Amino acid sequence: MTTMTEASVREFKMPDVGEGLTEAEILKWYVQPGDTVTDGQVVCEVETAKAAVELPIPYDGVVRELRFPEGTTVDVGTSIITVDVSGGAAPAEAAPAAETPAAAAPTPQEEAPSVGSGRQPVLVGYGVATTSTKRRPRKGPETPAAAAPAAPVAQALQSELNGHGGAPAAVDRPRPLAKPPVRKLAKDLGVDLAAVTPTGPEGIITREDVHAAAAPQQAPAPVEPPAPAPAARPAAVAPAAVSYDGARETRVPVKGVRKATAQAMVGSAFTAPHVTEFVTVDVTRTMKLVDELKQDKDLQGLRVNPLLLIAKALLVAVKRNPGINASWDEAAQEIVLKHYVNLGIAAATPRGLIVPNIKDAHDKTLPQLAEALGELVATAREGKTSPAAMQGGTLTITNVGVFGVDTGTPILNPGESAILAVGAIKLQPWVHKGKVKPRQVTTLALSFDHRLVDGELGSKVLADVAAVLEQPKRLITWA
Repeated sequence: MTTMTEASVREFKMPDVGEGLTEAEILKWYVQPGDTVTDGQVVCEVETAKAAVELPIPYDGVVRELRFPEGTTVDVGTSIITVDVSGGAAPAEAAPAAETPAAAAPTPQEEAPSVGSGRQPVLVGYGVATTSTKRRPRKGPETPAAAAPAAPVAQALQSELNGHGGAPAAVDRPRPLAKPPVRKLAKDLGVDLAAVTPTGPEGIITREDVHAAAAPQQAPAPVEPPAPAPAARPAAVAPAAVSYDGARETRVPVKGVRKATAQAMVGSAFTAPHVTEFVTVDVTRTMKLVDELKQDKDLQGLRVNPLLLIAKALLVAVKRNPGINASWDEAAQEIVLKHYVNLGIAAATPRGLIVPNIKDAHDKTLPQLAEALGELVATAREGKTSPAAMQGGTLTITNVGVFGVDTGTPILNPGESAILAVGAIKLQPWVHKGKVKPRQVTTLALSFDHRLVDGELGSKVLADVAAVLEQPKRLITWA
């Protein structure tokens, strides 16, 4: 492809959508070459180390080129799409090469005048070669031609994978229809969606279709026993060979939220000296109060559950023991006391564990806190949590009890001084007023940074949280 130097062509570069992020993965393109776009129109969705974010284009014009296919991790500052702002038509497809083997490197595509009304086909999706889904593009300077194969090359590759060979068909084949989760599944399994037979409504490819395409198939020729099979999926090599329903191992690239979480946890575990304390508490009265609050007209339609009162109890404990709400500044060798609480809530999402936080939670009333919790959980489940919502946290709550776990030793979020783990609330025998009775009981675990929180302060905070949950009327007297 010739380098586009015309003044009418604008390049949109991968922005830093978070704070200091260096790369992002392109999850989905919403436009293709030839589409008309307007200033502010969302053209793609990317996943950073913090969240999935939709990117708007800052130009009016016609899309000339998508520089990278879906599933590619791109460095911040790299051009990902070009737009002709003069309003001219997109370039037409160049003449295909006479022969392009599947293993050959992509050849540059020359710009040509528009021919007919058809739109230029490009390689959009998770790619047609299985190798393109196995490794991340190398970092460093890239030319546009190396970013993605030219359209005729893409068609030739698709023909080879479909077993047709020869030159690409004269008629453009439409892009396979599949939802983003299905495309990601195909990417992980190394399945070419163009070769999958759809069974869903209106020709949509389903998860079952992808699994069926990924199932072991008879190899075209026997392979000697010592030689490993070159295919990514197991294939029967002889009638006497053992057959499996699926691969024995699956490798999942570590990137996005998972990569950021791993790096943060390793950094936290080996930087801040962790101490974890535990307390088992009778929360029967708190559970009764939850039931009563659900009937309160001021809380109708809001998220009212034990986590709401646990969060309020922690905020009360912080008010009584403000030294727990701090951070350690290694460079300045200072303890930074926070006079506000941005309360983080750990949430498990399809993209991994994220910790959005409720800004200025200390100033919120119980209805306001319930509303904020509801919005936080709903946004996290939809995968729409913004990077800003996960920055600036001061303390965190992680509710492992929803998985039936009694307790744990949580690792601090970097930059925070404490994290409270809440275990499962279970009916257990408990001594109450001198008699053994069935009571609702849970175990709390508080991990804190021992550089700035000593055992006395950590114990006071945990004891205060337990006291409020055991006697929730203290919310009135202590708040």
